Amino acid sequence: MKLELRKTFQFEAAHRLPRLPETHKCSRLHGHSFQVEIAVHGECDPEAGWVMDYADISRAFRPLWEQLDHRYLNEIPGLENPTSENLALWIWQRLKPVLPQLSEVVVAETCTARCVYRGE
Repeated sequence: MKLELRKTFQFEAAHRLPRLPETHKCSRLHGHSFQVEIAVHGECDPEAGWVMDYADISRAFRPLWEQLDHRYLNEIPGLENPTSENLALWIWQRLKPVLPQLSEVVVAETCTARCVYRGE
């Protein structure tokens, strides 16, 4: 029986999208309360009764959160053009090696706008 776990994290950060025309509002410096949802999938361990400990997901994401929270995203290597799409991919590339059961990264920059990345 395959199951999926989801854990949500939040961070505050500023960014601008430098590849947009100067007239576009997102080309100007602004900030978001980003929400990141990490999904993992796997079999339920009959002994433990879970797929994995939620604390393991938190531990894996913590170093990324520390790089992102209260930062200017454009200054982070690999996020020079920090769209939600690029941010989701950036998180995936760093999280997948330490969280092999990773199945999805969702990045929401507002309560109505989000990007879903399910890997390659």
